[in-house]
Amino acid sequence: MSLDIRPAAVLRERHFRLFFTGYVTSLLGSSMASIALSFAVLRAGGGGPELGLVLSARIVPLVLVLLAGGVVSDRLGSRQVMLAADALRCLTQAGLALALLGGMPGLGTLLVLVALWGAAEALFTPALEAYVPRMARDESLSDANALLGVARSATAVAGPALAGVLTAAAGPSCVLALDAASYAVSAAALALLPGPERKAAARAPFLAELREGWAEFRSRTWLWVTTAHVCLFNLFVWGPLLVLGPVVAERRLGGAASWGLVMALYGAGAMAGGLAVLGRRPRRPLLVATSATVGWSLPSAALATGQPLPWICAGALAAGAGSAVCGTLYATATQRQVAPGTLARVSAYGAFGAFALGPVGLAAAGPLSVFVGTSGVLGFGALWQLAAVAVMLSLPAIRGALPSAPRP
Repeated sequence: MSLDIRPAAVLRERHFRLFFTGYVTSLLGSSMASIALSFAVLRAGGGGPELGLVLSARIVPLVLVLLAGGVVSDRLGSRQVMLAADALRCLTQAGLALALLGGMPGLGTLLVLVALWGAAEALFTPALEAYVPRMARDESLSDANALLGVARSATAVAGPALAGVLTAAAGPSCVLALDAASYAVSAAALALLPGPERKAAARAPFLAELREGWAEFRSRTWLWVTTAHVCLFNLFVWGPLLVLGPVVAERRLGGAASWGLVMALYGAGAMAGGLAVLGRRPRRPLLVATSATVGWSLPSAALATGQPLPWICAGALAAGAGSAVCGTLYATATQRQVAPGTLARVSAYGAFGAFALGPVGLAAAGPLSVFVGTSGVLGFGALWQLAAVAVMLSLPAIRGALPSAPRP
């Protein structure tokens, strides 16, 4: 690996630094908002079914709108789409804050506002992937992705803890108002960044652009193979771990506090992995990224074999680090190899494919554990991940160095 790049060099690039400030602010607000919204529903007398509906109302539009978000971003420009998404998210969170000020609003009102929130996130996600290369020079691109990953991990740890304190002290409405303000900060930062990437031109029909993005996505073996790898990880490993991990913690590890520690260490590992990859440019990034996903098997393996809490925590730490390394290098490879005009659509296909089967894994883990046991489901996930990595590393598309493809 080359260590020619100073780790913090990308933060000296004005455009990236400006965006990073707004993005971190909005991430912190978002990570607090989910907790505040959950407590708002529960405090108003809603139970598991109502809370499940509200949380699903955010996830379902996020998945359904994702591919359309890629087309819109490539058509209108990623910065413009991110601005619109932040404006919509600011309005939805302000609407939720106002609705909760007068007591608990009707379930329908909550579902509509939360669904709009999820749809706006689906617009923002592929646009962000396409815009990062415009904010960072090619030699700093990996560092930019690493820092964005560190920010996501750090706010995922800090946000819920801060939300718990603020919700208890000032109520859910206050937290949601802060989230609305955080999106306003993000939009203000975006407004100061460079304008349209290209002049407006006649565009193909929507479905034709969708097909063009799909053709670009499937034309690169390494891209659809790594997407399938992450997709099946979410199905067989991550989904069951999120469902059955707390069950094991309740039975033999001391309950929720122990599982919270495991998840906190996963986040800490992700932060450490993101920092470790700063300044490094491996010659075979896909080989390094895929090898790092071996760590994904460790928490499930430790739980399945009855290991004590310290070993489970160590596994979570390694899994988090592997996730950060993998995510950074996969994202950078995509941004370097795909033409800017189709990057948002290709990124949308990657995100859609990676997470499409995650809900199936979450739903199936519990029923399957009744038949084969909790250890059986978790153990299968660990073995699957090890086997999947072995198969991936046998593929020339993963083992080889990517061709040089300087971005325009």
